[in-house]
Amino acid sequence: MPRLSDIIENYLLNIIEDAEKDMIEIQRNLLAQKFNCSPSQINYVLTTRFGQDKGYMIESRRGGGGYVKIYKVQMNQEAYLETVIREAIGNSLTRDQAMNILQNLEDEKLIKQNEKQMMMTIMTDRALTKVSYQHRNEVRADLLKEMLLALLQND
Repeated sequence: MPRLSDIIENYLLNIIEDAEKDMIEIQRNLLAQKFNCSPSQINYVLTTRFGQDKGYMIESRRGGGGYVKIYKVQMNQEAYLETVIREAIGNSLTRDQAMNILQNLEDEKLIKQNEKQMMMTIMTDRALTKVSYQHRNEVRADLLKEMLLALLQND
């Protein structure tokens, strides 16, 4: 049985897919009422399923009449990869964040499946065993940035 987070994510993805633009505007409280959950559950879905690493931008205004806008980012390959390097990766990157970024790059057809698999292997803790645990996320971010820069230079 699907989890509530998955159900909310699929609902929002369907709305985005049906939208004329790659943007939707929702009210967090109304969505929470629809799924009989707290607004914090909606926040959780938005932050974990619709972040920059997944190819989305979120704009939010709280309070009465507040809204959430979800934008599907559409860019050319070079601009998108530069945005990922500059904004989504940062100075530290968990394994899960790296996997999300790589999956999104494959979904957007910016990398091939074999490229994604190779990069995912490099991003694992197993591949980084010689790096101290406290520095792995920093090394992971640096490695992914370098791999994406190499892709940009090859085009």
